[in-house]
This record gives sequence, structure tokens and C-alpha cells, in this order.
Amino acid sequence: MPNRKRKRSDSPTFSRRCSVHWFRKGLRLHDNPSFLEGLKGAAEFRCVYILDPWFAGSYDNTGINRWRFLLQCLEDLDSNLKKLNSRLFVIRGQPSDVFPKIFKEWKVNRLSFEVDSEPFARKRDQAIRTMATEANVEVISCISHTLYDPLEILTLNDNEPPLTYKRFQTLISGMDPPPHPCPAPTTEQLEGIERGIELDHYEKYGVPTLEELGFDTDNIPPVCWQGGETEAKKRLDRHLERKAWIANFESPKMTPVSLMASQTGLTPYLRFGCLSSRLFYWKLSELFMMVRKTKTVPLSLQGQLLWREFFYTVACNNPNFDCMMGNQICVKIPWDKNKQALDKWARAKTGFPWIDAIMTQLRQEGWIHSIARHAVGCFLTRGDLWVSWEEGMKVFEELLLDADWSINAGNWIWLSCSSFFQQFFHVYCPVTFGKRTDPSGDYVRKYLPVLKHFPTKYIYAPWEAPTEVQIQAKCIVGKDYPFPMVDHEEASRLNIERMKQVYSQLSHYAGPSLLAAIPSSKDSNDGKPPRMGLKSIIQHTSMHSQMTTVGTQRSSNHLHSSGMISSVPSRTSEHRRQHGALQSISSTNVQPQEHKIAYANPSTSCHQLQTYDNPSTSGHQLQTMQNVTDQSGLTKYTRTFPLVLEFS
Repeated sequence: MPNRKRKRSDSPTFSRRCSVHWFRKGLRLHDNPSFLEGLKGAAEFRCVYILDPWFAGSYDNTGINRWRFLLQCLEDLDSNLKKLNSRLFVIRGQPSDVFPKIFKEWKVNRLSFEVDSEPFARKRDQAIRTMATEANVEVISCISHTLYDPLEILTLNDNEPPLTYKRFQTLISGMDPPPHPCPAPTTEQLEGIERGIELDHYEKYGVPTLEELGFDTDNIPPVCWQGGETEAKKRLDRHLERKAWIANFESPKMTPVSLMASQTGLTPYLRFGCLSSRLFYWKLSELFMMVRKTKTVPLSLQGQLLWREFFYTVACNNPNFDCMMGNQICVKIPWDKNKQALDKWARAKTGFPWIDAIMTQLRQEGWIHSIARHAVGCFLTRGDLWVSWEEGMKVFEELLLDADWSINAGNWIWLSCSSFFQQFFHVYCPVTFGKRTDPSGDYVRKYLPVLKHFPTKYIYAPWEAPTEVQIQAKCIVGKDYPFPMVDHEEASRLNIERMKQVYSQLSHYAGPSLLAAIPSSKDSNDGKPPRMGLKSIIQHTSMHSQMTTVGTQRSSNHLHSSGMISSVPSRTSEHRRQHGALQSISSTNVQPQEHKIAYANPSTSCHQLQTYDNPSTSGHQLQTMQNVTDQSGLTKYTRTFPLVLEFS
């Protein structure tokens, strides 16, 4: 296998070497191998960051959190470079315009930068390489933003993207472990090297302010996430202090507090490269080995980081990964074009407090928990509004601090059942999902103060409150807070039917097998996950004689209380067999666990719902519906969603 960890363009040897390191995503000094390579043998060394002012101005003020975070990262990087008697040169313009000028002005003969695997970046970098070669400039680039080389993984998979996480795990299990992180540069390494710093450095190359970039900062929200490598390393230390859950090999439990920004959260720092994923990987592995007194680390311990790698790999050779059309792994779904509905969702005006609180937090702070992302993502797409995942992705791209092109698009494709995940008949309820996640309703009260005086009984459905309760709460629904924009039960039922029709039409699809790439519970002999075709899924949904809501209360008036819509077939062995097959379709980002599924006989009343063990193996009655959910309040099979990139 060719070694792609370091690339060089042919270049003659220079008697006096002027090196430039180009910062892009990897806004850090620790574990920066391309920085260290560029430093070797240099007589003069400068660090640049190219800021496109048009790109900054293309966002309205609602994207200000992300730009503030970036500028804080650059300020922190400049501060850390000062400790090495160096500085960051922030240059405004396009790389294709900037480099020819500085190559000539600074007499540059070496350029180093971190490899960026995303299609746009690869195209840009190839253009800069060509430009550098023509200018007789050597180019060095090293992989350090990802754990593995995504293109190498594609090569192992016959140059095709692995469309299941299980297949991805199979591929990387045969590869060498990720390289250990590099040490940060020292003052001794830069001793005697010219830095090119002049008295007017700040005026010419200083980090700009938000005002200088054209943002209105009068009503800017307070800082919730402080950008920069210094903060990232502090957070990593706090994250690893929680030895108990690492030793017990489990994820932190979901509580209402989890919905709030945490001092151990890491996702924005990984996105901007303030924190090395390799440092995180090896720190976590070493801690596990120390606590458990073992020399081996299970692959799934690093599940959160590996989901990140999975989406980078699937996207790296697909320039249309963020689009439905032209994207060979994405199902073409005839979404509605509903700008009004999209705007209500984006502006937290849906009339569902759980959804609106999440979108308010996103706009104010630039971050929401992965559970919250699932809720609003499902609501916008296949759950309620039937608006394209592309539109939701754009809103997240604008507002999320940790929005990464590959991961953001990948999660939206997943949540909308456009690829990777096909269980479209499981839908989050925007009322009861919130109730289960935060029974007290304090999360809603924090981000929707207009509802803060509502009793807990009505906080997630204020339209159900009697008029006198609304008056007492100083909030009249329809005047001070909107009515729900859709009937969730009716909308989700209709959308499940729409999805069933889409999948029915695609059941004869014979392309890259994206819809058949669903791993089952048993592996095939060749090490590849066996495939379950669409026909089973279509048969499963078409046999449902009714669509109903799985409820936790034995009343047909409260069937929506479980937080999910589910289709419920009759209790026959054939139906159980097919449900059992479906329940084996689970992502391997979590440890294998027992799945329980609800069944009802259509000839009986809906309140007779019961649970059964995985019907592919047994079929005996276990318990009533109150125990279908786990401690987080989520139905067991909702765990098939990739709970990725929390690190909190």
C-alpha cells in the first residue's frame, strides 16, 4: 500500500530555504507534522492563514458565533506562536491570488500544510501544488486531521465508499493503528530562524475583528464556547478525568443536563483542528489500558471518533456528497419546496416547544446535543415537514460551530433515511421525545422564556392548556406563542407512507446497492457484512394494516406518548420473523444490546400493545409497554442512529 502520510513535489535543493506553513483546519501546534516538516532546515519560517473576506461577508449576523469562534482560534494560535518568538500572518484574499505574491515577495521555496481529504479542498490543494511547482516551490503535506487516510480506506474497498459502518470497521481493523501524535514545536527548534516579523505586523497581518469583517456586534450573544488550542487541551483533560465511564466501557448517560453546553465538549475543537483527533484517540486508549490493566483496546471504544472517520471516508471522493442530485449514494426523494415551513423551523416558530427550544439554542450558542439534532432533523424531513435534508444541512452549516462538510452532510443524509439508515417507519415525536429527555421542562423554559410560567404538564404542549392556565402563564397560544404548524400524528403518518412509496419504487434498483447495504446481525464468510435487500423492508411496511403510535400509557388517547411513531403488524410468526430481521439492522457504534419490539393484533384495541423479545429468536411475552424504553427515555431501536461527535 502506498504511503500517503506525506507528500512532496519535486524540487531542487536550495542553499537558503524560506518555508511557509499554511494553516487551514489544523489550528494548533501540537500534533502538527507538516509544521514540523516545514521547519526542518529552514532559514526563514512564516505561518500564514488566508482569510477570504467575501466568504465572511456572505453570512448574515446569525452566523456570527462561528466566525467569532474562528477568530478566537486564530488569536490563540498567534498567542502560542508568540511564545516561540513567531507570529501568525493573516492574509485576506483567495489562496490562488495570495500565493503567487508571497512566493515572489518572500522568496519562498517550501510550502507545508495539513492534508484536507474533502473534495473541494483536494481540488484547491492540487491547484496550489501546480502553482508551487511552476514557482519552483517544494510542497510538503501530512495527514493529521483524520486518524486514517480516507483514500487508503477507499482503495481497500475497491475504490468504493463503505456504505455501512460495520464494513468500515472491517476495513480499518486490518490497517495499522493511527500514528501517535507529534510533539509541539519548541523554541529551540526555531532558534536562529528568521520569522519575518516587522513593526507594523498587526496592521498588515493581524487577526481581524468581527467589526472589521462587517458583522454587527451590538446584539451578539455571550461566549459559550471559547475558541482555540489552549481551551481545547483544557477540555480534553477534563474529559479524560471521567475515568469511571471509560473504565466501564460505556458512554455517559443522557440526562437533562446533557442538553446544555458542557465544559468537556470537544466537537468544535476537532472541527477546526484546535484539538488533534490522534491525541484524543491515544489519550483515551492509554487511559483505558491503564485503568483496565490491559494491552488491547476494543475498536468500539473509539466509536465517536470512528463515526467521524466513516463520514470523511464516504465523502472524500464524492464532490456531490452534500447534494441529493448527482450523489450516487443518496436516495432521490421528492421533498416539498416549502420556504415558509423551512423558515418557521429555522427561526424557532414551529409551535412545538421542544423543537423551538433546540433551534433557539442552536442560534444563540452555536451548538446542540446529538439527540437534539436528531429531533429537529427528523422533524424537518421525513417526520413532519417533508423538507429536503439539504435545506437543514445549510442551516446547520451556518449556525453550528462544529459543522463539518462531510459530517454535517452525512448526518443529514442518515437522519432523512436517504442513505445508510432505512428504518423510515421510526419517527421522533416532537412532544413526548422532549418530555422523556427533560421531564421537568427546564430546557424549554431556558430557551423559550415566553413559556416559562407554564406548568410542567403543558410545557411541551401549551395549546392543550385551558384558557385560564394560559392567562395565568401570561402566554396565549396563537398570540404570544404560535400554534403547532402541523398535526404531528397525521403528518408523520402521511410521510411514512410517502417513504414507503419511495422505497417501493427503488426496490428494483441495481446500482451501487446503497439501499441494500444494511448489515445484519451475522457476518458473511468473506468478512463483509451480509446484505438485506429492500424487498424485506417494503414487505414489512406494506403488511401493516394500520399505522399507530407506540405508547407508554394503556390508552388509545395517548398512543403518541412514547416519542416515536411506529407501524404495528399482527402477531404472526411471519411478521415476527421479518421484524426480527429488521431489528438486527443496528449500527455498531454502540455495544450489542437486547432489542424489544412492539406488536399489536389489528383485530384488538390499540391499548393491548405488548412487547416481545427479538422475535427472530423467541416470541414469548415479556412485559408491558412501560419497559420498552431505556433510561434515557428513548425506545431501544432509536439507538441505531449514529450518536456521533458528542465527546461530552
